[in-house]
Amino acid sequence: MVTAAAYAVTSAGSAFEKTTIERRDLGPLDILIDIEFAGICHSDIHTARNEWGGTRYPVVPGHEIAGIVAAVGSDVTKHKVGDRVGVGCFVDSCGECDACRADEEQYCFAGVTATYNSRGRDGERTQGGYSTHVVVTERFVVSIPDGLELDVAAPLLCAGITLYSPLAHWGAGPGKKVAIIGMGGLGHVGVKIAHAMGAEVTVLSQSLSKQDDGRRFGADGYYATSDPATFQDLKGKFDLILNTVSVNLDVDAYVSLLAINGTLVELGLPEKPIEVRAFSLAANRRSLAGSMVGGIAQTQEMLNFCAEHGIGAEIEVIGADDIDSAYERVIASDVRYRFVIDTATI
Repeated sequence: MVTAAAYAVTSAGSAFEKTTIERRDLGPLDILIDIEFAGICHSDIHTARNEWGGTRYPVVPGHEIAGIVAAVGSDVTKHKVGDRVGVGCFVDSCGECDACRADEEQYCFAGVTATYNSRGRDGERTQGGYSTHVVVTERFVVSIPDGLELDVAAPLLCAGITLYSPLAHWGAGPGKKVAIIGMGGLGHVGVKIAHAMGAEVTVLSQSLSKQDDGRRFGADGYYATSDPATFQDLKGKFDLILNTVSVNLDVDAYVSLLAINGTLVELGLPEKPIEVRAFSLAANRRSLAGSMVGGIAQTQEMLNFCAEHGIGAEIEVIGADDIDSAYERVIASDVRYRFVIDTATI
């Protein structure tokens, strides 16, 4: 067993506390990673506070992991000691179903093993990246190209692939008009990636307070959704709309912005079911869809793309003692645009 320092919560209302956790012994196909940076995702907050239910305490969150290979199992061929690597939202899948065979492990029919708050196929609970070390099967470890610094790369393991996957699947590129709802931790990365793909990119945000940033990241247009004129001016404009926010919106209003055959993709996870009129979709043959991260091969593709185009998350690096205050700031939308924990402070 490898003993790692970590920060965990012991109940929905507790603060983070420093602790130690045991990582499994290195198997033939396993990799031991010295974690250097761990991004804070809103999913971490939902889980730590049991807002989705099902949290098993104590829990160490974190599924945006960037670090260095410290040791490898005897049969590992993909990575070697000293390599720069990353781990995202899941660390295992069945490997046999149609989804896994199609490199879409995130949709594994048997269910993936999440990086934290999950139970591995060995029966042991998984703990995440707010830690100094982690052991992961090599199949679920990706390479971080030299063109990306580890701190700005960490959030790409969730935020980056969450946006890259639907942009790639629905063919964002030259001649396509893409709108991104929300300019937060997810949305700002999406603007950068969609722009680099060659699409015409518009940000739909509650206000214009981040307009300068949006333009700097590559947005061609920026509109306030608090202004009713926005929905009249942009009616029928977009081929693809990605919704990155986790609150319940007036979906019909946003569907009206889609062109013929346009698609609105839900990426955020609102608390209540989504409501939309069938007529809103039937008009102009529009679609409402969902997407969640991407498979391991596509995650590697995304990292290579981001390195090639100089894309990283906009981050604020914090110490482990600041996790609780960072959570409060995320909830208050007081971060531009992603917190990353320097694990040297754990």
